[in-house]
Amino acid sequence: MSLTNAPTLETERLVLRGPQVADFEPLAAFYASDHCVGFGGRLERDEAWRWFASNVGHWHIHGYGYFSIVEKASGDVAGLTGIWNPEGWPEPELGYALFEAFEGHGIAGEGAERARQWAFEDLGFKTLSSHIIPGNARSIALAERMGGTFERAYQNPHMGEDHIYRYPTPEHAQ
Repeated sequence: MSLTNAPTLETERLVLRGPQVADFEPLAAFYASDHCVGFGGRLERDEAWRWFASNVGHWHIHGYGYFSIVEKASGDVAGLTGIWNPEGWPEPELGYALFEAFEGHGIAGEGAERARQWAFEDLGFKTLSSHIIPGNARSIALAERMGGTFERAYQNPHMGEDHIYRYPTPEHAQ
């Protein structure tokens, strides 16, 4: 059972759905590793729980948030993607984070593309960006593959310096 009223979105290989309690364990493992540097940095288990609960609340406040990315073939939670806009962000952002075991298979891009499509088509967003810490080469490469271009730097209240990569609107993506 989902903890939110998040829709369920699908791609060929993935299901994007609202968070479920069972999704916390892989998220806590992600936040306990050095792999989470580009997604806010390491968190203790109790801090990871607060982040998880914050995402559930984010869905209820904004009507959007981070989906859990579920790989259809295995049924495993592979990461997160969706639209994030907590207090202090300059605008909603398309975010994505993949758990280490699932990297290198195009899952992050496939999930982020579907979340972006949902934001434009279903939520009616007119613009969308990703906020990426300088030096996060993999995230920058994904944003650029999706048509994102560097727009500006800003001071993120949680992460320090962040770079905004702006995506083209669907009518300009061709």
